[in-house]
Amino acid sequence: MDDVLAVQERFDRAELAGDRATLRELIDDDFLSIGPKGFVLDKAQWIDRHGMFRYLALDPRDVDVRRYRDDVAVVRNIQRNRALWKDQQVAVDTRVSQVWLRRDDGWRIVGIQFSPLADA
Repeated sequence: MDDVLAVQERFDRAELAGDRATLRELIDDDFLSIGPKGFVLDKAQWIDRHGMFRYLALDPRDVDVRRYRDDVAVVRNIQRNRALWKDQQVAVDTRVSQVWLRRDDGWRIVGIQFSPLADA
């Protein structure tokens, strides 16, 4: 499980820094993201969004890693994120589910789904 958590943390650091080279390495070509309002982004769109989007803070909490066989893992957490979207500040609190697949050259993220947190 430590290797999945390590690659997840590397992905989060790349997201926070807008590190497109690392994102290209870690994101699978078959990747799809489902955003908190239902929009879908593929790998290129996910990486390209960093042209208009920049994290100010990415705070994952309550991280839960589940492994299925040796080559599939699901990471779930709560993210409290602050960002700039087209120079406007955005605050997003979501529950996130990320699916990782081990390829011959290492773990690759194949999917992310964001769900708004229910009102407490």
